[in-house]
Amino acid sequence: MKSNLKFFKKSKILPVDEFFQNVLYDEKFGYYASKFPFGEKGDFITSPKISFLFSEMIAVWIISTWELFGKPKNFNVVELGPGDGSLTITLLKSFKKFPEFNLIKKIFLYEKSNYLKKIQKKRILDKNVNWITNFDKIKKGPVIFLGNEFFDAIPIKQFKRRRDFVLEKNFTLDKKLKIKETYNKASNNDIKILKSFKTLRKLNFIELPKFGFQELKKMIKKISKLKGCILLIDYGYLKSNNLSTLQSVMKHKKNSLFDNLGKADVTAHVNFSLLNEFFQKNNLKVNNVITQKEFLENMGIFERAKIIAKKMRFSEQADLFLRIKRLINPNSMGNLFKVILAYKSNKNNFAGFR
Repeated sequence: MKSNLKFFKKSKILPVDEFFQNVLYDEKFGYYASKFPFGEKGDFITSPKISFLFSEMIAVWIISTWELFGKPKNFNVVELGPGDGSLTITLLKSFKKFPEFNLIKKIFLYEKSNYLKKIQKKRILDKNVNWITNFDKIKKGPVIFLGNEFFDAIPIKQFKRRRDFVLEKNFTLDKKLKIKETYNKASNNDIKILKSFKTLRKLNFIELPKFGFQELKKMIKKISKLKGCILLIDYGYLKSNNLSTLQSVMKHKKNSLFDNLGKADVTAHVNFSLLNEFFQKNNLKVNNVITQKEFLENMGIFERAKIIAKKMRFSEQADLFLRIKRLINPNSMGNLFKVILAYKSNKNNFAGFR
């Protein structure tokens, strides 16, 4: 149990988001500070690792958006939480097929983990790719912020409503160094935030991505000045079931939340209705939230696969379409993963959402 102590640091009681911020991002003991979580040998696998066609569809979407904005000479693409760099690697490869765009695009990778940054830099050998921890280097727009499984990895707050009271869930370290759930009265500031969202008003159990909203506000500030958009793809829901969505995964299997702290991934499902409301409150337009299945099919993933398949052996074709099925199957990632687009532009006919 002594290992629990290092995640509490100075305080023996922490809100859910602060505790998991330590568990995931502590520079010495955090999950993302020393663990390579991606792929078959890791703890989970993301869409770019399942099929390069996922990343190709994103590349086509980016170029289409650039064209929609009138082919500006300054155009920035920021990948949020680039993981092992697989998405960016395919994007760079795809962009070479579009010389006019390839010549002017600027690629930024927004990465918090120094450990993952080193891995990304070994894999991404393009000198024109810039790693950033803030958005100050982006001076001229428009800008696309792109996040695949970015938002679920940002810790959330949790609250419970009891009659007229709002209680915040905390994790407390007892005398035996065991972690217990406790509830204290929520701060007035947090209660004010909760009341401001219609999406949350009738819920008895509430998850609030306060850290996530802080991250998005930085992007919104940049978009408001330079124009552009935010595209987020993640697993989540449109209607809450009043239960905690916190989950832990290790070696592709469910892990008990307090077991293997710092060695297992911890995430929460994304409330896309809340995200929608948040973006609109911050003066961005939002297209309808759609499923990953709808987005990839609208982008022409099957048509692209059929072209590629012509040059493949039968076994390779079977593998190609099996991987696509995993991405779009309604019982797998197809419906669980949602896609939201928030933007500042006079144009609204974005590819994939038409």
